Amino acid sequence: MEKRNILLITSDQQHYMTLGILNPEIETPNLDRLARQGMLFQRAYCPNPTCTPTRASLITGQYPSQHGAWTLGTKLPESAHVVGDDFHQAGYKTALIGKAHFQPTRSTEEYPSLESMPILQDLEFWKKFHDPFYGFDHVELARNHTYEHLVGQHYALWMEEKGLKNWRDYFTPPTGTWDPKKLYHWDIPEEYHYDAWIADRSMAMLEQYAKEDQPFFLWSSFFDPHPDYLAPSPWDTMYDNRPLTVPHLTPGEHDHNPPHFQLTQQPDGDFSSYKETGWYLHGMHPHCGQSEEQIRKNMSVYYGMVSLMDKYIGKILDKLDELGLTDKTLVIFTTDHGHFFGQHGLHAKGPFLYEDMIRVPMIARLPGVIPAGTRNGAIQSLVDIAPTMLDFAGLPIPHTMTGVSEKAVWSGEAESARDHALCEHHHEPTTIHLRTYVDKRYKLTVYYNQTYGELFDLEQDPGEIHNLWDDPDSQQLKTELLMKYIWADLGREEMWMPRISGA
Repeated sequence: MEKRNILLITSDQQHYMTLGILNPEIETPNLDRLARQGMLFQRAYCPNPTCTPTRASLITGQYPSQHGAWTLGTKLPESAHVVGDDFHQAGYKTALIGKAHFQPTRSTEEYPSLESMPILQDLEFWKKFHDPFYGFDHVELARNHTYEHLVGQHYALWMEEKGLKNWRDYFTPPTGTWDPKKLYHWDIPEEYHYDAWIADRSMAMLEQYAKEDQPFFLWSSFFDPHPDYLAPSPWDTMYDNRPLTVPHLTPGEHDHNPPHFQLTQQPDGDFSSYKETGWYLHGMHPHCGQSEEQIRKNMSVYYGMVSLMDKYIGKILDKLDELGLTDKTLVIFTTDHGHFFGQHGLHAKGPFLYEDMIRVPMIARLPGVIPAGTRNGAIQSLVDIAPTMLDFAGLPIPHTMTGVSEKAVWSGEAESARDHALCEHHHEPTTIHLRTYVDKRYKLTVYYNQTYGELFDLEQDPGEIHNLWDDPDSQQLKTELLMKYIWADLGREEMWMPRISGA
């Protein structure tokens, strides 16, 4: 039987409602096309609301507490079993183009990192780098978001090869000369934007695979719409004069939430008691003070970044069609986690596991197998991506993977493969350590060593405004959900081999 190809396309920090097929205020014609040709998932969740942990889960099929990359600033151990190893052993070519973020931007003798400074900008090193990287036998990498000084690796090499010798002018010091105070508009010509680079190099890989008649697992990993809010013309102003529904804080909604929620709405909120490692804590700072006009502009540029990315995703999909690969290629689109741009009075990301943060857009297409134009409300988890890809390829799923295959669900043969999703957020050793259990109706969040928590009825309170954790009438429900969370946690134990004898 001819082997099926796998094309995984991801964005970074994309809110689940930023698809035109779900939200008429934004334009994503190519992702909408993909959804019409495949299955759109309405209840997909990330296993962690930050980049490194979830990205490592995508290739290991394990939760962050299992694969080891438990937060930002850590790395996935090189010894981890990754899905690329399974594809490689089955004769597939494997490649990653774009953002990896499996390792931190700082390297130590004990924990070396290839994604750290100064090696990020050692272009001679990256010209000669042909080593396997976490199961990918070919990688072309970058690490910067928008104009960040972390730019380098293969993206910088590509810009130089394309003739942009002064590429440093578009990035911030100490790498370049771009003024970090310049907001929203980015002067870099669109043809040199990293969206164009990822599409260009992904298409080149597809052409190579088609020419060689090689089955492939290709990950096209985009950086947007992760802030800073920055885009070249005309994308930075595309939504300026359009009607947008700007999210906002509901007065009093944090009154019954854990204390760090309340601190975000205080201009002088003190988060010092949460800091253990000394590193920056995402989200643990005041979120108030932005004007309605500023929030709207942030949202406008964020939408523009999504639409720009959609254009280049379309080019990759068009190339599949051109090469005659569409019918035998499973395409999966998703992101690593969500984003706040004013919802609940919050911005960017942090330990606030609302739907905005942990629910993600997801689409899957395989003509003739995945029913076209369908919407699926079954709970999905990104920890299931690796085993599902293997199952669609007809390959065995390693016992180390604790995610489940969703093949029967995606093929329309089963209603669901799981009745819950788990999300971990372990950002500091003890002070920021929480886990969320979500099922068809309810969401429960527990905190390490704390008696406070969150309980939301997503059916009666889809906006997650009323925390029922301390509600007297909801205590029996809380007890039941705590038991379900414990059972779910016990049920995801890694069993690397089956029991084969009595002793």
